[in-house]
Amino acid sequence: MKTINQNIVIINCGSQFTQLIARRLREMKIHSVILNWDSSPEKIKSYSPKGLIISGGPDSVNDPDAITVDPEILNTGCPVLGICYGMQLLAKLTGGTVTAGTSREYGVTKIQKTGNDSLLLGENIPQSMNVLMSHGDNVSELPEGFKATSLTDSHIISSIEDTQRKFFGLQFHPEVIHTEHGNYILRSFVFKVCGCSGDWNLSDWVDGMTASIRETVGSSKVVCGLSGGVDSSVSAVLVHRAVGDNLQCVFVNHGLMRLNEPEAVMKEYDSLGLNVKYVDASELFLKELAGVTDPEQKRKIIGRLFIDVFEAEAKKIEGAEWLLQGTIYPDVIESGTKKGSALIKSHHNVGGLPEKMNLKLLEPLRDLFKDEVRRLGRIIGMPDEIINRQPFPGPGLAVRCLGEITKDRLDTLRAADAIFREELKSAGLYAGIWQAFCVLLPVKSVGVMGDSRTYSEAVVLRAINSQDAMTAEWSRIDYDVLDRVSKRICNEVRGINRVVLDVTSKPPATIEWE
Repeated sequence: MKTINQNIVIINCGSQFTQLIARRLREMKIHSVILNWDSSPEKIKSYSPKGLIISGGPDSVNDPDAITVDPEILNTGCPVLGICYGMQLLAKLTGGTVTAGTSREYGVTKIQKTGNDSLLLGENIPQSMNVLMSHGDNVSELPEGFKATSLTDSHIISSIEDTQRKFFGLQFHPEVIHTEHGNYILRSFVFKVCGCSGDWNLSDWVDGMTASIRETVGSSKVVCGLSGGVDSSVSAVLVHRAVGDNLQCVFVNHGLMRLNEPEAVMKEYDSLGLNVKYVDASELFLKELAGVTDPEQKRKIIGRLFIDVFEAEAKKIEGAEWLLQGTIYPDVIESGTKKGSALIKSHHNVGGLPEKMNLKLLEPLRDLFKDEVRRLGRIIGMPDEIINRQPFPGPGLAVRCLGEITKDRLDTLRAADAIFREELKSAGLYAGIWQAFCVLLPVKSVGVMGDSRTYSEAVVLRAINSQDAMTAEWSRIDYDVLDRVSKRICNEVRGINRVVLDVTSKPPATIEWE
């Protein structure tokens, strides 16, 4: 399935900043599609791009097995911008030389314009500015037709241009906030060089995607795994607009949900007009997860079981060929599905999928961020109680119950988590927090309750604020609220005698603990 009406194609070479490029373009009302580095020229051309951006990446272009792109993509006739590794790759593919630097540059670095006329570093860019560098190699010899437009203080080439062929390179990252005037540089590329109009909006995307889904699916049927979360719910309503009754939703209770959540979710789905079948597979999931403590193994087991359950249900539906999932772009980046994308954690709907499935995947939200999914839900008329629901991981409490998963430990975690969320709501704080939850640790400590010694597990309070889940800051919750939460959990939840607070942002941590 192809997302239509794209302006810029971003070639992902493995940088964790790739999604930020798309984010910056989206802020300019420029829509983009992110393709992997090994995408064919034909696939890239099928999107009719007005420009190509080759992202950064972790490799050295001189390594024998380094990521590269098909040189033919440079002959598409549209402007090309290489960022960091992308600049080095562009230089090498056009005849330049890239060498290992005598000193690496990581972090904020000052660059100076060379005085050469530049389409990207125009009059509104000062003579010197601070930029974020992240590289060990550098372009030591320019390809024919290129000129250097800026240098670092150590005389390393930091930007290049071939205005005749409209090839541009930036050794620094313009998409991050650490780079001064980075947005202006990107705007110069997409508007001045590529001629984009900046008129993309999500409402137009809805109409285009609906038509694309209808064309892709045809008369076959789609099975949707509903989790109760925003992503899968929005995906289901969107696809229902396209294929109507050919969508069969399946809500699987895997025994890993929060307190009373399965019942509440099924009640909410009654208002959406979706055909939803309830499947209680909690015993199956808990049996397969028994004794498993490795987080990646947990995720992969859950991903496999989800597919097994969906395929079993699909066999009962004549004409079912597709599995609809609420995969969004941060899921794809973190799961490292291609060489060059570092694995952070496998999402059950990406890295947890088996190699062979009997259903084809349908993932209409794959290029969107969480805040865009929420806006999409409002556009298609979904109720606020679903749209405003805090994110909940597909593997559920399995990745919040560290160590061995048992029903007793899950019940303990459920009770503590319910208290935390209840107190935040009572204090009027819950709606303003992106995500708040508890994590149960397989760590025991000595405590005292009354006159008795206890030796019980600890629970972590985790509350963060974010825009798109790619970065996050821990929430500063009032001490009195935290005090009430701690006292209630220790007094009301058997098996917990210690409550701690997670004050780590993302990065360096992820939002979930596993």
